[in-house]
Amino acid sequence: MNKLFKGLVVALGLSSSAFVSAEVVGDVQAGKDKSAVCAACHGADGNSAAGNFPKLAGQGERYLLKQMYDQKEGRRVIVEMTGLLDGFSDQDMADVAAYFAAQTTTVGQADPELVEEGRALYRAGNPATKMAACIACHGPSGKGVEAAGFPALSGQHADYTIAQMKKWRSGERANDGDARVMRSIAARMNDREIEAVASYISGLSE
Repeated sequence: MNKLFKGLVVALGLSSSAFVSAEVVGDVQAGKDKSAVCAACHGADGNSAAGNFPKLAGQGERYLLKQMYDQKEGRRVIVEMTGLLDGFSDQDMADVAAYFAAQTTTVGQADPELVEEGRALYRAGNPATKMAACIACHGPSGKGVEAAGFPALSGQHADYTIAQMKKWRSGERANDGDARVMRSIAARMNDREIEAVASYISGLSE
């Protein structure tokens, strides 16, 4: 089982320096103080007000750390984040990740006209196009799998999810590892399906 898990982690590109530094334990209170620079876009508690900025509240520490390392080391380019992490140490990033992970995500409301289609795609995928179900990695309530670094999706802004899925589909975003899991899934989805899944996710909770 350990070999299988390690193999999956490597295949998905989760063995970045974020996990080389896994022994660094984040401190929630320290992270609150250090997250002040994040608040303008992501909200003081990680629940961003604008749909183009992702909610970080309730996100897994492992996933948050990976994204920060990927941005800092050039594996994921986010123009708005340019230079913001340059002065952050491993401890600083661990603290910020711990703080946002400890917050509670606010959940939105799915579009009633899209919710059934979104639910079906999230739970069962699309056999006709061999699109994998989202539930496999992100769980029935969208909480993700912290140990594997699979992100929580519950309550995420639909606009943000749509933008990321289209970036996965085009290859603009490519930090999903050699297995290309997200790029492969997004490539099998049309705009309507992406919109439906994103809407469903925005209202997904326990």
